[in-house]
Amino acid sequence: MIILPAIDIKDGNCVRLYKGDYSTAHKVAEDAVTTAKGFQHDGAVWMHMVDLDGAKAKKPVNDDLILRVRQNTGLNIEVGGGIRDMASIEYYIERGINRVILGSAALSNPELVKEAVKKYGGHIAVGIDALNEKVAAEGWVAQSQVDYIEMAKHMEDIGVQYIIFTDISKDGTLSGPNLDQLGRLNDAVSCNIIASGGVSDLQDIVNLNNLGVYGAIAGKAIYSKALNLEDAVIEGQRINSAIFKKNVSDEISRYFAKSDLIPAVVQEASTGDVLMLAYMNSESMAKTIETGNTWFWSRSRNELWNKGATSGHYQKVVSISSDCDDDTLLIKVEQTGAACHTGRHSCFYKTIK
Repeated sequence: MIILPAIDIKDGNCVRLYKGDYSTAHKVAEDAVTTAKGFQHDGAVWMHMVDLDGAKAKKPVNDDLILRVRQNTGLNIEVGGGIRDMASIEYYIERGINRVILGSAALSNPELVKEAVKKYGGHIAVGIDALNEKVAAEGWVAQSQVDYIEMAKHMEDIGVQYIIFTDISKDGTLSGPNLDQLGRLNDAVSCNIIASGGVSDLQDIVNLNNLGVYGAIAGKAIYSKALNLEDAVIEGQRINSAIFKKNVSDEISRYFAKSDLIPAVVQEASTGDVLMLAYMNSESMAKTIETGNTWFWSRSRNELWNKGATSGHYQKVVSISSDCDDDTLLIKVEQTGAACHTGRHSCFYKTIK
């Protein structure tokens, strides 16, 4: 599950709101760029930014500040607020914003969503903000009678891949996300669901990961230090099978950003003995997670291979961890028989010194 720390911008300041009420805005950080760099330091890969002034003005207002964050960090950034036409969408995407969020525009102008998805595909997300299960718009000051799940289904039909769902009654309250509404939404559509609103602590992140949503946005909990972002990111890296089945490529792509092949150290879970070193590509990692047994990529034969398929000495996966740079894997297994083709328990039996 992807963890997206949030920065909301109002009057050029980093703020948080309570239940979407602009009058409750209070400053939570001095500088957006410094704050974003802190998120990146703590392991975040994505960040969620909202132009609150833009949402009211119906056009980008704090775009200079948002783009400054884009230029000064290595984070993937999704942006919402005031994006109502193709010109605004193109403006952000052409300047390096990774995902643009259509909220009120999606409710009032689904043809815009259709055009944007046709041109930009996965760079487009739709924000569905609901109060009492009915979709709100215009910076949450206007209430419709459109059911949030019905709107999500309509967006799915258009081709939208990402939906950011906010229960307005939970936003900024630190009272926990609305797991019931999120669960029903996640079951109703094939889109990747990003939960927003109410996250208060690490247990909420665990609950959301167990629910099988694609991502979770956290703001106030991080600023108040009720949630440690680094811990949240680590919990998010625990791959949930429900998310994995929905979007394999997004779940594992970060491990292959530098190379199509990465080393995988295999360790016996019960003893800590290092058994072997092999290489994985995204497909072999996917099959390992799907089947629970190790699969690797043979560099000599140029094909996938399932450890134990010939010898019967299978490796049942206990856990998969990544290193700090997400480019090496440690796989703890229950080893059946010998791990080495020589018949030795471990491939590392030759003492050099």
